[in-house]
Amino acid sequence: MTQALQNKLITVFGGSGFLGRYVCAELLASGARLRVAGKSAASGLHIKPLGNLGQVQLIAADVRRPADVIRAAHGADMLVNLVGSFANMDAVQHIGAGNVAAAARMAGCGAMVHISAIGADDKSAAAYGRSKAAGEAAVMAAFPNATILRPSIVFGREDAFINRFASLIQMLPIVPVIGGDTKFQPVYVGDVAQAVRGALSNPSAYAGGIYELGGPQIFTMRALNEWIAKAIGREPGFVDIPDFAAKALAIGAGWLPGAPITYDQYKMLGSDNIIGGADDGLRLMGITPTSLDAAVHDWLNMYRKHGRFGDASRQNLAA
Repeated sequence: MTQALQNKLITVFGGSGFLGRYVCAELLASGARLRVAGKSAASGLHIKPLGNLGQVQLIAADVRRPADVIRAAHGADMLVNLVGSFANMDAVQHIGAGNVAAAARMAGCGAMVHISAIGADDKSAAAYGRSKAAGEAAVMAAFPNATILRPSIVFGREDAFINRFASLIQMLPIVPVIGGDTKFQPVYVGDVAQAVRGALSNPSAYAGGIYELGGPQIFTMRALNEWIAKAIGREPGFVDIPDFAAKALAIGAGWLPGAPITYDQYKMLGSDNIIGGADDGLRLMGITPTSLDAAVHDWLNMYRKHGRFGDASRQNLAA
């Protein structure tokens, strides 16, 4: 239990989501009391069993509505903002982030952690990167002592990244690869949660800082797909989609149902997603980054031909 967080009331915006589940578990284990803010109170019901009686409150709050945010922040000692979106990006990731930071100031919070992303850049070709950069600026303007964490692609049991590619590799004999040379540094969701806890536990050390979070391995998009295929015991063919074809698919995403990529996501693939623009947060906080190999094999069973009894699973258990 982290003494610095014991009995502190922490409002976690976006606490019911994929990353939120792990952040909440980490903070609850540290003795904090949580107010989990989501679009509906019911969206956080699965967080309740992670804490003791009375340790978790649930509240409805939309970060785009200042009154909601102020109500959710009232009386809190610290705030965490995990909310992100590929839709309404400016409203959620820029204006919404500023609303949370302003509420933290009004509530007299002693610390705030804001989750941004590697690739946050006001000159980014992608609206996602620009909205993340605008959100960082809005947070710092309203709450200069906030700690900003920029993870690379976050992976974990419930993610929408590794699972998406594993599902495609499971189904298709030939797998198309878009942005095959783009580099990623996938970071384990539990490590990101530890970084949030670390920043809140010692705010004087990390206040006002921007820290990037990446795992111990760097993959190209093609190499990552090949790694997943090997991990689940599949041997599909991989075909690199030429840039002009990928762009055409992305442009058509607005009217083509089931398009594999949006135009903004296509633009995001034009830049590597690896540590380099800010301090290495996991290293500075003394957190040993978790590799894909160490974390994913149990939950990739569903994609193997014979589940947990498949050849790839037995090889990993033997290792």
